[in-house]
Amino acid sequence: MRKKLALLLAGVMALTLPVTGASTASAAEDTSKLNLMKSGSLVVCMTLQFVPQMHLNARGKPTGYDYELLRKLAKDLGLKLEIRNTDFNGLLAGIASKQCDMTSVGLRRTAARELSMTYAGEYMPYGTVLAAPRGSKRAETIAAWNVAGTKITCLKGSVECAAIKDNFPNATVSEFPTQDGAILEAASGRADGAVMATPVFAGYSKNNPGVMKLVNFGKPLGEYWGNWTVQLGNAALAKRLQTWLCDAVESNFLQRTYRRTMGSPIAAVPVCPA
Repeated sequence: MRKKLALLLAGVMALTLPVTGASTASAAEDTSKLNLMKSGSLVVCMTLQFVPQMHLNARGKPTGYDYELLRKLAKDLGLKLEIRNTDFNGLLAGIASKQCDMTSVGLRRTAARELSMTYAGEYMPYGTVLAAPRGSKRAETIAAWNVAGTKITCLKGSVECAAIKDNFPNATVSEFPTQDGAILEAASGRADGAVMATPVFAGYSKNNPGVMKLVNFGKPLGEYWGNWTVQLGNAALAKRLQTWLCDAVESNFLQRTYRRTMGSPIAAVPVCPA
């Protein structure tokens, strides 16, 4: 019997999730110069479908590493946290069209994205990996996967899709609007494999043991830092977020939160600007 995919589908349409109780700060901070959309609120675009980094729990509430960081951020700034949950491409469009103050989905810095948003700080280390159905007999070499007729899936608009094109140019890239859809296509055998970030593979494997396996090429297909981003040109908010992340590293809050929510120590910590 095919095992049910455990990743939680966030939905294609945006869903606003006001988070109560996250704005009680020990000391008030003047946020009037941060160019926020709504006075007293921090509106964050997220894609809550990446277990365990960010997702909806059984009660439909946000949870995970990103959410815990944002809760503390909002508390420290004395702001109400408002999450707008949308699919990944909706999130990219949302920050570009100024529908939210910031994104928290671990975006890799790319030249194309820098045209529509401002990067505000690294907080999440990623590796890019290929996973295949457990019964796959294909050799664990780039050459064995870089052949015509090979179908590899990914989340539409993600850097993982670019990684397929870079590493397996002869394969067919199949992009899906949701991460769980991309994985299910491979898990069910309709695709040969799926490329995803390391935390996504870890989360899926924990909830669906024995369904997919990591294709071991000796090293990841790529490694990068995930970032917070803000509306293009909002230097004031970007600077405040960067400062907050540096403080979170210095106090060990970021490292403790990662270990508690992700289940393992963080591989590296962000380097703060001099």
